[in-house]
Amino acid sequence: MASERPEAIDHEDEEEGEEFIDTNDVLEEVPDDGDYPMDEDDGDVEALEPPDDTGDSEVVWEDNSEQHFPNHGKSVFAVSAHPTEPLAVSGGEDDLGYVWDITDGEVVVKLTGHTDSVTSTAFSADGEMIATGGMDGKVRVWRRVGKENWKVWEFLTELQGPDEVMWIRWHPKGNVLLAGSNDTTVWLWQLPSGNTMQVFAGHTGPVQCGEFTPDGKRIITADAEGTLIFWDPRSSTPIFKLTPDDARFDMGGITSLAVNPASTLAVAGGTSGSLRVVSLSKGEVVGALGGHAEGDSVEAMQFIDLTGAGGGSGVVVTGGTDGKACIWDLSTMRLRATLEHQDAVTSVVAHPSPKGYLFISGSADKTLRTWDARTGTLVREHKGHQGPILGAALGLKGEVVISAGDDGVCLVFTTTE
Repeated sequence: MASERPEAIDHEDEEEGEEFIDTNDVLEEVPDDGDYPMDEDDGDVEALEPPDDTGDSEVVWEDNSEQHFPNHGKSVFAVSAHPTEPLAVSGGEDDLGYVWDITDGEVVVKLTGHTDSVTSTAFSADGEMIATGGMDGKVRVWRRVGKENWKVWEFLTELQGPDEVMWIRWHPKGNVLLAGSNDTTVWLWQLPSGNTMQVFAGHTGPVQCGEFTPDGKRIITADAEGTLIFWDPRSSTPIFKLTPDDARFDMGGITSLAVNPASTLAVAGGTSGSLRVVSLSKGEVVGALGGHAEGDSVEAMQFIDLTGAGGGSGVVVTGGTDGKACIWDLSTMRLRATLEHQDAVTSVVAHPSPKGYLFISGSADKTLRTWDARTGTLVREHKGHQGPILGAALGLKGEVVISAGDDGVCLVFTTTE
């Protein structure tokens, strides 16, 4: 029998001597003073009514999804999309993962072997491997068989080490896998061999979030005690560490992280509802953002490409348990817009170029919403879940969004009209 999910919502070949980041001008801290005006022609954010969930037997539940995947039966905690093919991998409270076809809901392969809830899933950058992480401390890896199609997969290896897997991330370019553990450690493995490359120690609490920098040259991790650490993958000694002992960095436990496309800035969100912007070149706080309600944790964040050109971005979206999705301009450290859900925002995913200005927020209010970050306007609302949405992923280069629900179902939606 799977354990209950933790109360907090779980929060994805280098050249020697190469400079790992461009030391751009560091931003100065600017106190938050409310929403920052957009262009004059920007409209008001569309107000939405919450879904009717009164329990009236006469009410017909609205469902505008394209496909259902109900096989888990119990809460689905994680979902990931293949980088090019119409495939998703999901994991749930039933101790199982599934690879399935998002066009027809067909099960491609059942991923067995976990003895507790599967809380993390991920495809490798080339789509040739799949990893699942569980509350049982196991990380299990599968790989594609042959080159004829994407429907044949085989079990590759089980990676041991963590006590309870909090999250997993594949390297953005290579077959290297990173995982954070409840026991304060972070693990790095080489695939397909499964050899342990590094065990990072230095945290004092569960490592709740972590990322490779987009250039693939560094790792950033953060824990429930409020410590952030920046690592060189080739060394077990931190490049720098920020802790709550520095009053400027004290924001409670850290629950979410994001790194800008240039790999020069990181944003960290905490249980206090506050955010900090960190220069990765200087190892110091360069901004404090305060648009979420005090005491409501920041659960998700994503950098957004407002130009749609795939270049660098100084705009980040953050989602919190206060039901807000906040759009921030990091060039001014100001709030561009605040978008509303009726309950906690649990996921934020951004479209790839050329529609990089679109992003989707998933919420415990049972809906996902596609927004235009340039104006803060609602593009489309996605309904069909009958419980909180716990995870989301974009598939088919942003044409669809796949959601993981506490109601035991994954749904597939088209993202635009």
